[in-house]
Amino acid sequence: MYSSNIKIRVRYAETDKMGFVYYGNYATYYEVGRAELMRELGITYKEMEEKGCLMPMLEMSVKYYKPARYDDVLNVITTVKNIPQTRMHFSYEIYNDETNELINIGETSLTFINATTYKPMKAPEWFLELINNKIKQQQLKLNPSFNTNTINTK
Repeated sequence: MYSSNIKIRVRYAETDKMGFVYYGNYATYYEVGRAELMRELGITYKEMEEKGCLMPMLEMSVKYYKPARYDDVLNVITTVKNIPQTRMHFSYEIYNDETNELINIGETSLTFINATTYKPMKAPEWFLELINNKIKQQQLKLNPSFNTNTINTK
């Protein structure tokens, strides 16, 4: 498992007439969280595309608990729980940074496709190495006695 977090301030244009963040904007917050997680892994979506790998969205689910409002600072926590094979699953938790109240949770699934043929492909080996290395680093930081040989890469 690997987690990343990023803070996003709600802009006025992202709210509806009630003053709440418009529900469709959470997909954008998820994308910001995903892009930041990928950067922390050591690669950007642009670099992945240049290496011949695209990652289109397959599924997204969202559950709303509380509204976010204009000028709130949101803490977007993005997590990858499993090593990807042909799909990569992300989970999200969005909190109000000031009150620490849970605003919403969500999940997305993206698939790996070849940028030339647009056919599904397995996660590239170079990508799996990045993820495995980052998971090991994060686990060692949290638990210095963590045995890095126990990570399941299948």
